[in-house]
Parts: sequence; structure tokens; C-alpha cells
Amino acid sequence: MEEIEVPQYFVCPISLQIMKDPVTAITGITYDRESIEQWLLKAKEHKCPVTKQPLPRGSDLTPNHTLRRLIQAWCSENAALGVDRIPTPKSPPTKTLLQKLVRNLNLPHLYQSALDRFHTLATENQRNLKCMAESSVAESMIHLLTNKSNEFGNSNTDYSLELEQSLRILRLLWGTSCDNIKPLLVHNIDFIKSLTRILHLHHVDTNVNLINEAMPVLKFTIELADSTLLGSLKPEFFIEITRILRNRSISPQAMKSALKILIETCPLGRNRMRIVETGAVYELVQLELENNTEKNITELIFNLLAQLCSCSDGREQFLSHAAGIAVVSKRVQRVSPATDDRALHVLWLVARYSGSNGVVLEMLRVGAVSKLCMVIQANCEPSLKEKARSILRLHSNIWNDSPCIQVYLLTRHQR
Repeated sequence: MEEIEVPQYFVCPISLQIMKDPVTAITGITYDRESIEQWLLKAKEHKCPVTKQPLPRGSDLTPNHTLRRLIQAWCSENAALGVDRIPTPKSPPTKTLLQKLVRNLNLPHLYQSALDRFHTLATENQRNLKCMAESSVAESMIHLLTNKSNEFGNSNTDYSLELEQSLRILRLLWGTSCDNIKPLLVHNIDFIKSLTRILHLHHVDTNVNLINEAMPVLKFTIELADSTLLGSLKPEFFIEITRILRNRSISPQAMKSALKILIETCPLGRNRMRIVETGAVYELVQLELENNTEKNITELIFNLLAQLCSCSDGREQFLSHAAGIAVVSKRVQRVSPATDDRALHVLWLVARYSGSNGVVLEMLRVGAVSKLCMVIQANCEPSLKEKARSILRLHSNIWNDSPCIQVYLLTRHQR
């Protein structure tokens, strides 16, 4: 392949590979369908990669059949040189077909085959997802998940595969047409209860894939909820999310979803107490203790710890973990400025409101005091330096004898 000169107009400007399904955007530039659809899905600014002109996510992509046939002919001519022929792309599903499949979901003898077909279509390409979004497939998936989660556990039938498929379809549809799905979920407490039930019924088995699919769906459902709905969440909800924190088999995305769910629900005082009551603070410390690679997970953990340690029960649970103060201190100046800010806030809360002699001496022993001194002398934001000073001043009468502290570090202005 390296010795063959590929015509430049056969190559996608994004992937720099031979186009399999060339489509022309409204800007006049031709791309491979998969590449431009992924670009539009993930790009922060919806602009044509080549011309930089506006290219809305929902804009038409016109199939370039003439170019596709030219590419196929060229591939056939060069087959002896190792060039594979480009297959003819499948036609998108028609609205009639999709509506028929939606109806079949309500028929016991046809719903499994309909769900399988939806799953195949959803995982093939973005074009199929766009067609599905316009045919109320998301609403059908939400209805199916709600019904099957209620049936699950009340019979001997295992619905785990159906639930996993439905969740994956809904997750993929969310990435394509979140605006169409939002009205279906914004006040849907029954759907949240259904997902909670799914997590409860699967926390003891090995169906990690089901949990991995459920957590992102639950996350974007919670992110849509208003304060009234968030305030109506039951203790069982937080119990299941905390169980997720203990699960080391799930994907990083599922773990991040669990942390973001707790962050979204934590600002309400009643929810904060319920989260603490599940043992989440202890589990967060343990999770961070075992987390050596995921910077984003660390930032989420510290965000949550800073909120949960604002109440006395949260601080008590934090201090009950032998590595609590040590792991927070160790992360200062090692992850990100946001983590530094939250870590110092946790240390300030502990020193200010739970600063017993034992705690104060432990802060000295595990290196928290030394780290605070390093922050003051580091090249960082003045606000962080002042936070470190304010913590040191709280117990300066005890820490003054430490060789790592010099008097000028406790004053507002260096001498």
C-alpha cells in the first residue's frame, strides 16, 4: 500500500485514509461519513474542519455516490497490489421500519428481535442513531427499562441482556440527540427508581457491563433533575451509588459517573447527610488511596470530600480512615490547582472544627504541616498560600516547635 499513489481526492481530510462512504457537507467539502460524524459529535465548535465555516451538528451530509463508485473502481483495479475493495454502504433505516420495530417492542414474541435490531443499528454508525432519534426510539427504551426493571427480581427470567442493550442504545442516543431526550427525563423520578433497582439487583453478581452502561445514563438523568427531584431521592439511591465506589471492576467512566452523581446531589443538606451515612467518605479515601493513574477521578474525589467534610459526621468518618489526612496531604501540588484548593479546604475544615490534639499531631506526623509550608513557598496562586497560612495559624502554638516551620511562614507578609 505504501508504494501505491492514492488520488488525493479519495482521501478524507480528517482521517487521511481512503474514504469508504464519502459525503459532502453544506460547506462543499467531502469527508468520510464516519469521520465527519465523529468530528461533529465531539467538537466543541461546530465548524467545517477545512473551511472553518459553520457546520451545525444536524446539518445534512449528502452521499457522494459518484466519488464512491470511482473509489471502488480504483480499489478493484489495484486489488493485485493489496488494495481492499470498499463495500457499498448500507442504506439508513427507514422511518417505517423504525416505527414497526417500536411497535414490536410491545409484543412479547417480537420484542427481543426488535431490541436486537435496534442494538445493531445503534452500534453501526451515527447516521442510524440520528434516524432512531427522530422516531421516538429513546422514549421506547425508557419505557422498556422501567417495565423490565420492575419485572426483574419478581420472576425467574433473566432480563440482564435486554437491560444492558436498552441502556447502551439510550446512552448512544444521548450522545446524538440529547435535546430530544431531555424532556423525557427531566422530571422522571420513576426512571431514576428503575435504574436504582437495576443497580441493586446487580451489585452482587458479575455483570459489570450492565453497571457500566447504567451509570452514565443515571448520571445525565441526575444532571437534568431540578432541586425538587433531587430532594426526593431516597436513602436507597445513595446506598447503591456508594456500593459502586467499592467496585473495582467497573470502568473508569462508570466510576466518574458515580462521583459526578454524588457531586450533583450533595449540595442539598439532607442528601449530604445521607451520603455520609452510607460510608461514602471512608470509601472515597480508600478509592483515592488505590487510584494511581486517573487525574480526573482524583479531582472529583477531592471536590466531594470538601463538601462532605463540611459536616461533623463527614469529618469524623474522614478521620476514622487511618490514611485520611495522609492521602489528602500527599496529593497537594501533585495533581492540579483545583485539587490543591479542595485539599487545603479539607485540611482547613479538619484543623478548624475537628482539631483535637491527636489530629493536630497526626497532621504533623504524616507531613501535612510540611506540605502547607511548601505551598507557602511555592509558585502558586496567592489564595492558596493564604489558605495554607490560615491553617498553620490555627495550631501554631503546637506546630511552632516543628523544625519545618519558620516564624515568617505564619505571618501575612514575609520579613
